[in-house]
Amino acid sequence: MTERPVPEGYYAGAYWGPRKESPEECAQRAANFLNLLAPHDPLLAHWYKPARSAKDARKHPLMPPDVPTLTGLFRRGVNRERGGPAIEQLGYTLWFDNGGGKFDRAGLQILCGCYSEAVSNACVLTLPSTGPEAERVGAVPVLAGAVRSMAMTWDPDWAVATSDSFRRLMREPSKSSAFVGWVTYLSRRRGMVPPLPAPVRIEPVEDKGTLIILTPERLTARNPEHVEQGRRVCELLARAGRM
Repeated sequence: MTERPVPEGYYAGAYWGPRKESPEECAQRAANFLNLLAPHDPLLAHWYKPARSAKDARKHPLMPPDVPTLTGLFRRGVNRERGGPAIEQLGYTLWFDNGGGKFDRAGLQILCGCYSEAVSNACVLTLPSTGPEAERVGAVPVLAGAVRSMAMTWDPDWAVATSDSFRRLMREPSKSSAFVGWVTYLSRRRGMVPPLPAPVRIEPVEDKGTLIILTPERLTARNPEHVEQGRRVCELLARAGRM
């Protein structure tokens, strides 16, 4: 009996260095992000406040996003040692999801306002790995839209949308924290992106940076051509000093 391959779970993440911001500033960015993200897929248009159960969460929607509500959530998410005072330089953490079930759950985790050199600010969107929703959101239009939305609101140094399996393969030969995924964003602060071999597509993100789409077809770590292409592009970007 042939075993079926384990589905690859896709995610999108944006990462940036030390940036001191208040809960209000983090909330405004989060509200802008949710508004930009929503049109890319129905799965990403419904979000709920953190709760003990999905049933409870559905009583407290976050859409349309309200800045005062998000500000309060960020304030409560101040990072601290258990029972100790707030550690201001570690910023604020907020996690919530779309209230979905087993096959249509998406989650968002945001660390914002951190200005410690030891920890990276981040916005990470996790997506379902099985079911009809997974097939739809695990496609270039949705993932590129999610990364573009992250770039526009969080102004990260870099961002990526890819599968967990592909990430592990891309990070094996490199000690860099950044790597090439299915969709990769590089801030203009890293310089201009050099020409890259087909079928790679390069798109500007207004005046903020560049989107790099590795392949128009569904990327998988099981395809050696995708892996080789990813490593080749990563090498070219590293040579140009962009990674």
